Amino acid sequence: MSAASHSVIDPVELTRDLIRIPSVTPADEGAMDVLERALTGLGFTCRRMVFEGPTGVGHDARIENLYARRGTASPNLCFAGHTDVVPTGDVAAWTAAPFEGETRDGILYGRGAVDMKGGIAAWVAAVSRILAHYVEEGGDVPGSLSFLITGDEEGPALHGTKRVVEALAAEGEVIDACVVGEPSSAHHLGDMIKVGRRGSLNTWITVHGKQGHVAYPDRAANPAPVVAKLLARLDAHVLDTGYPEFPPSNLEITTIDVGNPATNIIPAEAKARLNIRFNPTHTGDGLIDWLNREAGLVQAETGLRIELEHMCSGEAFLTEPGVFVTAVQDAVEATLGRRPEASTTGGTSDARFIRALCPVLELGLVGQTMHQVDERVPEAELRDLADAYQAVITTVFERL
Repeated sequence: MSAASHSVIDPVELTRDLIRIPSVTPADEGAMDVLERALTGLGFTCRRMVFEGPTGVGHDARIENLYARRGTASPNLCFAGHTDVVPTGDVAAWTAAPFEGETRDGILYGRGAVDMKGGIAAWVAAVSRILAHYVEEGGDVPGSLSFLITGDEEGPALHGTKRVVEALAAEGEVIDACVVGEPSSAHHLGDMIKVGRRGSLNTWITVHGKQGHVAYPDRAANPAPVVAKLLARLDAHVLDTGYPEFPPSNLEITTIDVGNPATNIIPAEAKARLNIRFNPTHTGDGLIDWLNREAGLVQAETGLRIELEHMCSGEAFLTEPGVFVTAVQDAVEATLGRRPEASTTGGTSDARFIRALCPVLELGLVGQTMHQVDERVPEAELRDLADAYQAVITTVFERL
């Protein structure tokens, strides 16, 4: 690829431009347009990948995704992120309008400031500096840079990164390493990177009974004690005691409901839902088999039919220590003065899909205010993150 003159992008201004787009998942509202304009100006070839289909929440959605690449040489270092944001909640509770991008006392407020429009803007700014440096030196980047950006991370994540990864893999696109810009830092910028994530399995349980009058239990079949029995069995089971770099897997009962407003009716159905966050000791299919067996035992014992539905949104994974992880840690330490801890804590992210293509880790802002009222980030932290990202890009290219 040939070098060209590129302006250096301010991460604060680009973050503000993105915040001002109310891209509450799954709506895009022009957020991808803002990003595409910035990347096109830096010499990237941008490809919009739109996928449509059911969202899992009762309606279909049209999801905007973007894959942008500059260069054809190896290695291809990718940055992944999302422009969709969670709802604001009660707007009246905000001290700054959530989509205005207001700065007060050096702090930028707005939905997505931390999760994760700020991270995207910081990486774009870092790339603009890298390109400006190479232009000044009369050369060009020793490899390729790419972006994989979705508008479907905060929702069901069915038509975003998952489908982009599938399409790129089918086309033979090679990505050698990927940094996901999720707010991975715990207390101070750069104190933590995420090198793996637990898997996540949701299960919906329905026990079918027979409705009747509470005074005549012999004429009915109460499903409530049956769902309680099953849940007690599942909750008492120790899934494991941990896995290297991971905490023990845990099962959490998230709802129990019989939908019965009356005091004198035995309900016809009892429903429950649970979530299992699991380490690499397990697979989603293995846990599903275990849940089905347990339900079968309780069904045989009680005589009431038990239905289970499952959705595994991601398997557990770990990016092993190696050249890529060390390069990122070294770059952050050299720039910010602290060496990030390699962690697997937290929920799921789109890294669970990208790991099918290449080694992946997460490095981003401090996540203390993500998804909260008055989500915010110090402007200085955005600039510091751009500095760290610039060092990461340089170091990774030197070592891969």
